Amino acid sequence: MPPRPTLHDVARSAGVSKSLVSLALRGDAGVGAATRERIVQAAAELGYRSNALARSLKQGRTRLVGALPSSLENPYHTDVVEGLEGAGVDAGLSVIMVPGAREPERRHRHLDLLLGLNVDGLVVIGSRVEPERLLAVARRVPVVLVGRPEIDLPGIDVVRNDDEHGAALAVEHLLDAGRRRILHVTSGTGPAGRARRAGYEAAMAARGRAADIRVVVSDAGRALRDAIVAACADGYDAVFARNDLEALAVIDAAADAGIAVPGDLAVVGYDDTALAARTRPHLTSVDQPRAQMGRRALALLLERLDGREDDVRDVFTPTLAVRESSAPPATRGRPGDRTRPPPSHMG
Repeated sequence: MPPRPTLHDVARSAGVSKSLVSLALRGDAGVGAATRERIVQAAAELGYRSNALARSLKQGRTRLVGALPSSLENPYHTDVVEGLEGAGVDAGLSVIMVPGAREPERRHRHLDLLLGLNVDGLVVIGSRVEPERLLAVARRVPVVLVGRPEIDLPGIDVVRNDDEHGAALAVEHLLDAGRRRILHVTSGTGPAGRARRAGYEAAMAARGRAADIRVVVSDAGRALRDAIVAACADGYDAVFARNDLEALAVIDAAADAGIAVPGDLAVVGYDDTALAARTRPHLTSVDQPRAQMGRRALALLLERLDGREDDVRDVFTPTLAVRESSAPPATRGRPGDRTRPPPSHMG
């Protein structure tokens, strides 16, 4: 294999100095158009590629941002990364995504991989990374957590949605639509899942339905189907699920049991991912503005890099996207019907 061409090779081929080649290839305005064209053509003919990483290290910045989503199974995480990446393009940064993995050892390896690439900052999506690990990383690079942390950590910014409010939106919508008894389905043990359960319970109590509070801890399979059948036999006619994936599992379990959605059972999910509009019936879901949260996370990283030291806790207010899965008992609704006020957030 022939050796890789160097900056010296390009300079010799173009008949200019090495420093002029460097200026031309990084777009410096001080290089004339004809000279730049000759240098670029020489580089292309030789197959020269600049080592952007080495150059950025000399400048003190790699212009790389690491993204560590907890899971790639739930579209919520990739939606946040999409917003993060879009903001990165606008800021002239590149985003490198490595999945967080469920196993702590793999998660730690992935964190170390990103740090080994000398990323300028890290966005962690979800709450699986241990607090002490996050604190250790934050001593090296700015860290933003997108999601609900177990505890607020000094030196780490947070972007999340108001889970309790989102759960209340779901409960109030179902009761206002004429549903009588609402079941909550969850398999989440993290802080966001616990907050949504607490919001469900508080909203039920506030509407005089404390006696009807029932929680099923399951995400799929026969256990979930049996729980749905038992709840319907007890008069439950609605489900609020922790996220869209679990809402789809409820719809699947209901279909297996011959329970019609929304005729016999209304279903509301959380996150309003692309899955919500693609299932049948179309799924009503609490919408946290995931892409907007990703963009905000990048903005906070840039502020940290510019010297901000105070911690920021941004809480976005979710809205409700109404579709046919939560139609009133007497009607089937119209596919695609939805109500989505403009996303907003409060600091």
